Amino acid sequence: MADAAPILHMISPLSQVSPFDVNMAFDAGYARIAPYAHVTLDEMRALTQDMMFSRPPAAAARTALFIGGRDASLALDMAEAARAALFPPFEISIFPDPSGAFTTAAALIAKVERRLAGRRPGALTGAEVKVFGATGVVGSIAAVIAAGAGARVTMVSHRGLTPVEIKAAEFRRRFGVELSGAGAETDAEKADLLAASDVVLCTGRAGIEILSAPLIAAAGRVLVAADVNAVPPSGIAGIGAYDDGAPLANGTGAGIGALAVGDLKYRVQQALFQRLLAARQAQFLDLSVMFALARELA
Repeated sequence: MADAAPILHMISPLSQVSPFDVNMAFDAGYARIAPYAHVTLDEMRALTQDMMFSRPPAAAARTALFIGGRDASLALDMAEAARAALFPPFEISIFPDPSGAFTTAAALIAKVERRLAGRRPGALTGAEVKVFGATGVVGSIAAVIAAGAGARVTMVSHRGLTPVEIKAAEFRRRFGVELSGAGAETDAEKADLLAASDVVLCTGRAGIEILSAPLIAAAGRVLVAADVNAVPPSGIAGIGAYDDGAPLANGTGAGIGALAVGDLKYRVQQALFQRLLAARQAQFLDLSVMFALARELA
């Protein structure tokens, strides 16, 4: 059974499994995909063990569980619940990537790090990073990855300080990284944050401009600005979706657009599916694995 056919189980707490992830899995080579919607955290142990025990141990590594949805914390909890259900010799592979956000965040920080190299000693180490729209799934995970890479990260919200402080406190506990929070509802508040930033990330809702052209032009310290919004207008004025190091209006920085990040994200997610397909031992694909691969492919 070592050559048993690979099976991918795709779980979501939402009303449907994302077609994006299904397409990615098919294109990576999976021919057998089983989707499950409306899955709750309490159901994870039983479902995982059904996946484990229905195949002999020699085929365990040919069985993989993908966890989707749109909530980073819930996906992480689901992954841990599934992992806790495993024991030798029935371990299966686990890949959490809700809304594709974990691989997007890994790609985003890898692209930023590459652009910082040569512009700033130590690249991300000690860099002041501001993440606008940080209460969302991509922004919060990007903040975690950047902090883990040595950056000093501030998670920024336009909806007041409380939501982002709650998220920062949760992820400090969960990941053991230092994160701070800030509110920025006005241009004056945004300008103050930009004045103390080496890197600016915009991960807010699609089609909403968060940082205007005058704000970017006046942010002389910013070395890299990156936006993950591909729906016009961009989150950062002046950054095109395909930009990959284009000059910023401040005269010193480089801009990275959503589709430049998206190209790397696509390659990371597909390569991880292919890694699971080829695996002969169970894999647990956490943020460190995703970021290491994004760095390699950047």
